[in-house]
Amino acid sequence: MAVAELTSPASAYTHTTTRLRSSSQLSLSSTHLSLRFRRSFSPRNTTITCSINQVQAPVPVQTQKPKDKSECFGVFCQTYDLRAEEETKSWKKLINIAVSGAAGMISNHLLFKLASGEVFGPDQPIALKLLGSERSFQALEGVAMELEDSLYPLLREVSIGINPYEVFEDIEWALLIGAKPRGPGMERAGLLDINGQIYAEQGKALNAVASRNVKVIVVGNPCNTNALICLKNAPNIPAKNFHALTRLDENRAKCQLALKAGVFYDKVSNVTIWGNHSTTQVPDFLNARINGLPVKEVIKDHKWLEEEFTEIVQKRGGVLIQKWGRSSAASTAVSIVDAIKSLIIPTPEGDWFSSGVYTNGNLYGIAEGLVFSMPCRSKGDGDYEIVKDVIFDDYLLKKITKVLT
Repeated sequence: MAVAELTSPASAYTHTTTRLRSSSQLSLSSTHLSLRFRRSFSPRNTTITCSINQVQAPVPVQTQKPKDKSECFGVFCQTYDLRAEEETKSWKKLINIAVSGAAGMISNHLLFKLASGEVFGPDQPIALKLLGSERSFQALEGVAMELEDSLYPLLREVSIGINPYEVFEDIEWALLIGAKPRGPGMERAGLLDINGQIYAEQGKALNAVASRNVKVIVVGNPCNTNALICLKNAPNIPAKNFHALTRLDENRAKCQLALKAGVFYDKVSNVTIWGNHSTTQVPDFLNARINGLPVKEVIKDHKWLEEEFTEIVQKRGGVLIQKWGRSSAASTAVSIVDAIKSLIIPTPEGDWFSSGVYTNGNLYGIAEGLVFSMPCRSKGDGDYEIVKDVIFDDYLLKKITKVLT
């Protein structure tokens, strides 16, 4: 899975806010933005620890800030206040969404899907809070400018910054993409030292300033471990609210089953990814269905299922890196959208989706205290339950057990 540019703690940070303000009847002539720049004094560094590999991350200490310094760009000098009428007959209440690694390739695809209404719906206004790094800050300004120029009526605010304690304030969704990317020949384990520090810091920031019911989707690799580090540093947020993205692996598995069976993707359902987003993952064909029938009844080549299918899905990301020279971006963005929709739209009856979730209280005897991908269902309220009605055979049990050893 692709990861975006490194988001890291900084000795000083800059925060830029771009707000779209108009009346509840938005029109082209009234779609304007204002840009504000704020700087703070250099934060002091303290040390926090996580029970996962004793990951340490510097935590910015809030210091007194100077007065805002405003700078406007052309037509964006004019502002319109929407704060007084967030809820009208035609608009829902604004929701706040944070995206880390916002100047990276994945975000370049994802942000415009979010702003267009494709994800949360055509009547749901949103505020985007974009987290980057000192190195990427100029690119982050460019991202904000593109969002402004796109004139999305649902996009009420865009704020950018490199301090998670500011960017994560009051957010209801955290899409944590920012991390050191995996290059050719690099194993995910090699990313842990650097990315673990990033996610420990971000977990602390979420714990301090985010909504108590914030939903967190971790994309940066190794995403299962990063999600666990993040939730361990956010004890005031329910552990159930943290997800490691394995939806891309599910989508890849559905693609391969559809190709083998000679059907279109929408005929494939009930696909589960067990374990980690890594080459140890277990794509489950035993419980999967094609046109409502068990996969093994449709695809008679069981040797292909047990050997080639599993290996293709496990290694798909690595093969893509070899061919393209970088991790997947567009397909990862699509899978993030799918993961969000799975939580805000009721799961179709009889079906389920894959997500890396906290194992405490799981039904399958999987060790507790992990983030492990399992089949889930949702009523569309942002919550989920782990599916009960799955079957296991010796092959599947052996594969899942191997992940845990």
